[in-house]
Amino acid sequence: SASGAHLPQRGHWLFRPTVSALLQARVFLKHTVYINISSSSFFLGDTVTIGDVSFKRKTPKSPELVPLNYMSDNLAQSVVQHLRWIMQKDLLGQDIFLIGPPGPLRRSIAMQYLELTKREVEYIALSRDTTETDLKQRREIRAGTAFYIDQCAVRAATEGRILVLEGLEKAERNVLPVLNNLLENREMQLEDGRFLMSSERYDKLLQEHTKTELDAWKIVRVSEDFRVIALGLPVPRYSGNPLDPPLRSRFQARDVYHLPFKQLLLVQGARPGVSGGCLRTPLVCMEGLCFPSHAHDSQGAIEDQEGQGLGYPDSPSVAKAALDSFPMMSVHHIIKRLYPYNVLLGNEGRTAVEDALRRFELEDSENPLLPSRIIKVERIHGSKTLQADVTVQIVPTGARPLNLYSGSDTFIKTSSHKQLLSEMMQSHMVKDMCLIGGKGCGKTVIAKEFADMLGYNIEPVMLYQDMTARDLVQQRYTLPNGDTAWRPSPLVTAALDGKLVILDGIHRVNSGTLAVLQRLIHDRELTLFDGTRLLREDRYQSLKEELQLSDKELQQRSIFPIHSSFRIVALGEPPVIGSSTKQWLGPEFLTLFLFHNVKSLTRNEEIQVIKEMIPNVPNIVVERLLSLTHKLRETNDPTAQSLASSLSTRQLLRICRRLSQYPDESLYHAVSKACLSRFLPNLARSALHKNLMDSGIEINPDDVRKLEEKDYSCEIHNGFLRIGSATMPVYNPSEKMKVPDVLFYENTQHMMVMEDMLKDFLLGEHLLLIGNQGVGKNKIVDRFLHLLNRPREYLQLHRDTTVQSLTLQPSVKDGHITYEDSPLVKAVKLGHILVIDEADKAPTNVTCILKTLVESGEMILSDGRRLVANPANVDGRENVIVIHPDFRMVVLANRPGFPFLGNDFFGTLGDIFSCHAVDNPKPQSELAMLRQYGPDVPEPILQKLVTAFGELRNLADQGVINYPYSTREVVNIVKHLQKFPAEGLANVVRNVFDFDSYNNEMRDTLISTLHKHGIPLGAKPTSIQLAKE
Repeated sequence: SASGAHLPQRGHWLFRPTVSALLQARVFLKHTVYINISSSSFFLGDTVTIGDVSFKRKTPKSPELVPLNYMSDNLAQSVVQHLRWIMQKDLLGQDIFLIGPPGPLRRSIAMQYLELTKREVEYIALSRDTTETDLKQRREIRAGTAFYIDQCAVRAATEGRILVLEGLEKAERNVLPVLNNLLENREMQLEDGRFLMSSERYDKLLQEHTKTELDAWKIVRVSEDFRVIALGLPVPRYSGNPLDPPLRSRFQARDVYHLPFKQLLLVQGARPGVSGGCLRTPLVCMEGLCFPSHAHDSQGAIEDQEGQGLGYPDSPSVAKAALDSFPMMSVHHIIKRLYPYNVLLGNEGRTAVEDALRRFELEDSENPLLPSRIIKVERIHGSKTLQADVTVQIVPTGARPLNLYSGSDTFIKTSSHKQLLSEMMQSHMVKDMCLIGGKGCGKTVIAKEFADMLGYNIEPVMLYQDMTARDLVQQRYTLPNGDTAWRPSPLVTAALDGKLVILDGIHRVNSGTLAVLQRLIHDRELTLFDGTRLLREDRYQSLKEELQLSDKELQQRSIFPIHSSFRIVALGEPPVIGSSTKQWLGPEFLTLFLFHNVKSLTRNEEIQVIKEMIPNVPNIVVERLLSLTHKLRETNDPTAQSLASSLSTRQLLRICRRLSQYPDESLYHAVSKACLSRFLPNLARSALHKNLMDSGIEINPDDVRKLEEKDYSCEIHNGFLRIGSATMPVYNPSEKMKVPDVLFYENTQHMMVMEDMLKDFLLGEHLLLIGNQGVGKNKIVDRFLHLLNRPREYLQLHRDTTVQSLTLQPSVKDGHITYEDSPLVKAVKLGHILVIDEADKAPTNVTCILKTLVESGEMILSDGRRLVANPANVDGRENVIVIHPDFRMVVLANRPGFPFLGNDFFGTLGDIFSCHAVDNPKPQSELAMLRQYGPDVPEPILQKLVTAFGELRNLADQGVINYPYSTREVVNIVKHLQKFPAEGLANVVRNVFDFDSYNNEMRDTLISTLHKHGIPLGAKPTSIQLAKE
């Protein structure tokens, strides 16, 4: 038959059947015939019968809590068997645990059962942030009085509902045992003094005592209808916390595996106009490719580095939807979007997948039918939901006007961008998306362009490592009168308003926190911490019709519809293959999104982007720059590849923007500055130099001579500041007391850095100054701002800096918690310069929130206010702060690497700032500066100090000594000599070198170097080189 044409030959390596697998298949067939389920699930009055098991339904007290629209007309045999088993356990009064691979199937079966039996549900998604208060009782304050509010477990027990606990492996250890006694004996002691008691025992007491007496004793009856359905992954096969033995023993387990593909074909049905084999083949391939057999014999499964199957996404329904919408779509292409093996697996894994696809004849032909561009976008009028006709297909849209050409001057459409956007349109019809690509490759601008084309309002959400489930969904805050309240997160408001949410940095956030979003992504449903429920729009409408309630009445019951246009686009960097911490793209994550790989632009596309965005940049500059960049990107040398990450498209545009404005500058200098070559290890620096030479980017001796002869003085004339050749108007601030004023002795090298900073400042860049300790970073910045007359806000980071402390500082006034703006928010509001010092000391997952502020000009504060760059985006919204056009950031950090103990700020965020390496002044500059600090110190002593410290710095660069001695230390020695001229030089230099007096090897190196320059530290009678000639 045609449908079997693409099936593998018997004995194929992917499908070597084991005895246990064959036995299982036989048992399954027997079971199916025995139950004859397909026609025997029916209602007799108020009784539900599945096969030979019947259940008498009751009328629910709160019908709005009964799941809706989960049952389908076409249930798979295995699902009906699961439902029959759950009904058996329900009749026995036992709690159950549905265990199985990631995906929505287990939750869907639980909800189908509850819909079938008309049972009310209390759902909670467990995460690493779940505490006892989320399960039992939470304390709230109303009108100055604290009292307890029952949470899901207590509500379910007292009202006779089903408690659905999802993700038990995500909860921290020793949190869930709080439920042990409730599961075993239906008893629980509550914080408010009440005691939950099982229905049998309570009913016995009721025969001897009145209900009033029991109420006075604070005894509450647990309903006999209360059950618990737990949903979890098998650990250790998947990552997470293993089940606590006392907890495990209280559940009855059922393995809910993915549906066998034959049943899937029956359930999915044939697509019109396409043979059944078209869907059969990819399903067989996916099952063999990424599954060990159900007998857990892992032969044939593609294994990751730790020997665990990488799992496979919940693909069949998604594949079916995609193929329904686009019958000509390549199956290989669908598999790539469901299972992005190119970024997920190493070379061996990729080869294995491609071999499998080849054997199933699923590889693309030489000219696969892929969408290449979007031809038109038109709104469909008269449709109830907001929809648009895009090329050939209907997709959900936002509320704004549609625009095929968004007219954005920051987005140049290349052919690969056009293809990616058209592929995203296809995915947009079916599911939420995740864009995976390297740093600075344009993920954010592509997502924004996509949103503009479909008229979406964007809601950017920056994710960070220590983000909690509350930050993601709903935050607790205090009202002015001291009462506690809940504030929905931007993600939740976007779901209600139908916006496009951009989850930026999905690779950073903890997978245990992300678990709270699984139901939102799979089912478009969400239960918030305060009990509010968000429902998919069709379920909301069905509920409304069934209960005959208005929107207002449903909202009073805390039920809201999720807008049909709501979509999520996640942005992440590629996982690091083989890394235990950076392999974020796990089996569970694969079920959430369709994946698109955003590749770096080709050379021609990058040339097109640069020339269209910066028309007046010289052609030869672009050619040489891209020749270098692509040489570094395509090499197999890991040292050169690490340099390529510093030359992202974003950084290339910055270099070209600068050279178009200042064409006399050296390209060699611009690339060295972008790669921070001054602080590269010797091997990497020589690799960069060699590649620069090979690309025709050389140091011109004439340029060097011009730089040395150039006048680097600064002056303020007629309200204009001039530093070297750069000029800028002097600012007229309202808060002059915040303009820094610092003692600063000018020297050529520092003036060169300041001229460089001023040029970038004029181009609208935020600045990053990197250097060793004591080279004058703070002094340079303070002097720079003093000359510009710009007020400064100062923020010093440290190990314990959090995202919240970066933006707000809580304090208590008159018994109320109030939030004061941090220096960052003050600078944004008033247009001051924010100086962030010691940026490398804070965790990079905290400082990464600066990216949204610098790049998208938007940021959400922890008190719910929002910073926006474009005043047009305010639209009368409350709690919006418009970013002042004069606001800028200047960030200071020590260089990465030993002996500095900070984090690699430059590696994480370097390419969103214009970087400047600050070094110790050259000998002549340093000497001139020291003369100003110590006018009475003899010239020979100053020269000895300058030459001796110069050599020590060279030794530090070569790695002979660890500590990079800086100008700060020399200045302190000279200040001492100026104040106390009678004190000997050998004595004064000990102020610096006594730190090293217990390291004999270091001490010997120091003494020999200082003696060479005539500084008698630790001199002995045998120190001949100190003797006078």
